[in-house]
Amino acid sequence: MSEFKFPTEIIELPSKGLLYPENHPLREGKVEMKYMTAREEDILTNQAYIEKGIVLDKLLESLIITKVNIKDFIIGDKNALLIAARILGYGKDYSFSYGKDQYTIDLSALDNKPFDESLITKGENNFSYVLPESNVPITFKILTGHDENKIDAEIKGLKKIHKDYSPELSTRLKYLITSVNGSSESKDVRDFVENHLLARDSRALRKYIKEIQPDVNLTFLDDSNEEIAIPINLNFFWPDA
Repeated sequence: MSEFKFPTEIIELPSKGLLYPENHPLREGKVEMKYMTAREEDILTNQAYIEKGIVLDKLLESLIITKVNIKDFIIGDKNALLIAARILGYGKDYSFSYGKDQYTIDLSALDNKPFDESLITKGENNFSYVLPESNVPITFKILTGHDENKIDAEIKGLKKIHKDYSPELSTRLKYLITSVNGSSESKDVRDFVENHLLARDSRALRKYIKEIQPDVNLTFLDDSNEEIAIPINLNFFWPDA
């Protein structure tokens, strides 16, 4: 039997590849992805993957034809791939509940968020920002899958030592911020986050990152003009469940 050729599509990344280094396969700003098959449905029901929280990564690893480490993607580009995978697997219409209401949206109509390319030094995932309350200059990066794994591991380790400790926000900031007052030493960044970062500055930074980072626009306005966030989780891939 001759080898069966799966149909594929080229998926444009919200980042346009600008945050990835020269010669990196993602620098082209696009990824080739095949259509979902029964093999990928097996992945989605794999209880070991679900329990470990890696099922969506395993799904993308199976679907992406381009030779790339799934952990290299920034979160916005990964969101675009998950939406593409859902469309290629089950179609563009997605129904979900929000509060007491039911919504159906056309996933193919979702647009990438506009972002200011002038903020980006091509090939460098590094941005400058001055904290508005303390006036401290910092630099920060958009987190990748590698960073997310390190953050999860550190949080789990801290919770083993302090069971009632909830360090999610501060730990994430320690990986987001790459320098403080010109120092990129990890100890200086961590000391700043733990002892000197004002809550107002922390909130302003997180808001700024949300505004400027490349991503898909995963919100829409309902009939009452309320902004609704479109959930992307395991149920996203089971339209008939």
